[in-house]
Amino acid sequence: MHSPSGHRHVDWEDLRFVLAVADAASLAGAARALGVNHTTVLRRVNAFEERLGLRLFDRLPSGSALTAGGEEMLAAARAMAETVTALERRLFGQDLRLEGALRVTTTDTLMASVVPPVLARFREAHPGITLEVATQNTMANLTKREADVAIRPVVDPPETLVGRRVAGVAFAVYAAPALAATIDRPAAVPALAGLPWVAPDDSLAGSGVARWMRAALPHVTVAMRADSLVSLAEAAEAGIGATALPCYLADGRPGLARMTPPIPELGAALWVLTHEDLRRTARVSAFTEFAFGALAARRARLEGLEA
Repeated sequence: MHSPSGHRHVDWEDLRFVLAVADAASLAGAARALGVNHTTVLRRVNAFEERLGLRLFDRLPSGSALTAGGEEMLAAARAMAETVTALERRLFGQDLRLEGALRVTTTDTLMASVVPPVLARFREAHPGITLEVATQNTMANLTKREADVAIRPVVDPPETLVGRRVAGVAFAVYAAPALAATIDRPAAVPALAGLPWVAPDDSLAGSGVARWMRAALPHVTVAMRADSLVSLAEAAEAGIGATALPCYLADGRPGLARMTPPIPELGAALWVLTHEDLRRTARVSAFTEFAFGALAARRARLEGLEA
């Protein structure tokens, strides 16, 4: 569609689809990221190209590759997307209401242990706020507003975020009591090399536990691999093997026995983080203050001092 002056309009909604295809390098990947079907993405991109009179993608057997014109268009589109997102953050950052949605990102291990009681008490205090929680092993991009607040164990928080360090996070080796009984405790790590282990899979290859296992126990028998530490904890409880876990997740579970003192190489810290533009938003500020205090009260458990 053309404007009365003859200029071509750029539809921001169509541009979202084009950016998603460029990021995913395929229509199917873009469809998954946007939560729509493949046909919808194809239709929106084709219509956009037709309206502009410009082919943005070459359809290759391996996926969708940007044309030279597409590269130029996408550079401008990304700059627009960053401007819009920055504006949204600043506008949201001026919101003084203690109501509406608050997006929190954390890990599955924290959601399986210390975080739910914090969320429950916060909701009692602020019933007008709806919590949206995402558990994932990678840090959500708070710069792009994928989340408003992050509660995560990290070694060094990203420079783009602001927040507070709650406590240290300790890790130790755990196993089912029957398996643990075969080794004198507390054990030194080399003494555990003869046990079967449950280990992180390739999706967690960059995690602290995976790196530590490669360095400290390179030749152990791996009985099972899994894509989350919560799954490893469940497998260890079932007696499949020993594994390294955060003490806040494993201590207090009757099906797990701690076999080592906290492992210094696995030490991290728990942080409550947000983006600079969002820190003064009423609900973000209320939540970060509350979460910091409530989690700090659990410092002994986080630092592995309760076992």
